[in-house]
Amino acid sequence: MDQAANDPHVPGTGGPAAALESTVDALMDGVCADLKRLAAIPSIAFPGFSPEPVLQARDLLVALLRDAGVASIGELNLPATAPVITGSIPPPTPDAPTVLLYGHYDVQPPGDERLWTSEPFEPTDFREPAGGPAIRARGIADDKANLMAHIGALRAYGGRPPVGIKIVFEGQEEYGSAFEAYPPSEPDLFACDAMIIADTGNIRPGTPTLTTALRGSAVVLVEVRTLNSAVHSGEYGGAAPDALLTLLKALGTLHDVHGDVAVEGLRREPWHGTALSEEEFRDLAGVIPGTPLPGTGGLGERLWNGPALTVVGLDAPSVDRGASAVVPYARAKLNLRVHPRQDPQEAQAALVRHLQRLRPFGIPLTVTPGEAGPGYEAATDGPAYRAARTALRRAWGTDPVHCASGGSIPLVNGLAEAAPNAEILLFGAEDNLCNLHGPDERVLLSELRGHLLAEAAFLAEYAAGHRTGPTP
Repeated sequence: MDQAANDPHVPGTGGPAAALESTVDALMDGVCADLKRLAAIPSIAFPGFSPEPVLQARDLLVALLRDAGVASIGELNLPATAPVITGSIPPPTPDAPTVLLYGHYDVQPPGDERLWTSEPFEPTDFREPAGGPAIRARGIADDKANLMAHIGALRAYGGRPPVGIKIVFEGQEEYGSAFEAYPPSEPDLFACDAMIIADTGNIRPGTPTLTTALRGSAVVLVEVRTLNSAVHSGEYGGAAPDALLTLLKALGTLHDVHGDVAVEGLRREPWHGTALSEEEFRDLAGVIPGTPLPGTGGLGERLWNGPALTVVGLDAPSVDRGASAVVPYARAKLNLRVHPRQDPQEAQAALVRHLQRLRPFGIPLTVTPGEAGPGYEAATDGPAYRAARTALRRAWGTDPVHCASGGSIPLVNGLAEAAPNAEILLFGAEDNLCNLHGPDERVLLSELRGHLLAEAAFLAEYAAGHRTGPTP
């Protein structure tokens, strides 16, 4: 039986699911207008940017939350960290569950504004040929549309949802802050039965998606010093040890001939969920036509359920300024992405061991581990996931799929530690084509509407499941 279809908490006479859909549709104009107001604020929490727009975005969100029925609103102020908005709505009955709603209101810098079709902080309506009506602005998908979906879901219930609500809207997610490790220190503040971490989205537009795993990450620095200073390549080249060639030879051992990571001790397993097609991936990554993709196995395995090693920085003479000299010093920064269930320190140690054992041309390397953050894998067999699958199916008209993310959301693990029994759901209004962190970032109105409807339906379905117990 479809419990939410006759739930009295669903807006509309008798609570039919169709009434909730009509309610959400009636809210969309207001949600989009407020989203544009929020996206017009350049709330960049990076060093060197004014903190005033971040505080302006905070103030707008506090006002919107209050208007949506969140009477109890607070704020966390941690060292060198933008404010974290907190809030709550008490459960309507003693047996009703509590759901924590997470999002962040800071955004990435716009980058080269010449690459944008319109001004990054002037939200612009347009129509995407394949996706329909959309709004373009920096941060509109990551993560302000998701914040407005949370607020829209509360509006759908007139501020009286069928569950208890906790609000956690972070103000410095993109740069990182002290808040990442804070939740376990105040577990009562984050206690809940389920969380919606709205900082992800659909694997492709129109395909309802639950992100169930995140890769961990670790940084390793490797450097080589061979000479006191650069020397003439003609006079000394051939016998003088070249630091850059030594480093490149070491880096060349990190992958095998197929492009798979060749470091012993890194976990890799097949991926059994939904994955991108190779054509979709090539288009998303902007792979030059004719260029083969490195590695073997499925894309889900390579992107989400196995390691990836990237040289993200290299200290060496530039081509334009390079002299005819043997290079005395070179350094590389390596970014290691780790299987969701592998300890990142364990994986980092495996990479350090691999590099320390090398003696390219007989020369030792200096290897220094940097920061490391764990991945995450959700348990998907609990009542919140059952309710979420029903809600997403209702919103999109098709069964949801499970996927993973190669990126990290460090706060997820902090929240999981603070509320170890809570189910964590990752879904949202973004999609893989939204250009997050790139020029012309956009959100499709169909994706925003779908996420808002799915979240509102989830609250009713989850509440009903708690009252009646699991379906036999």
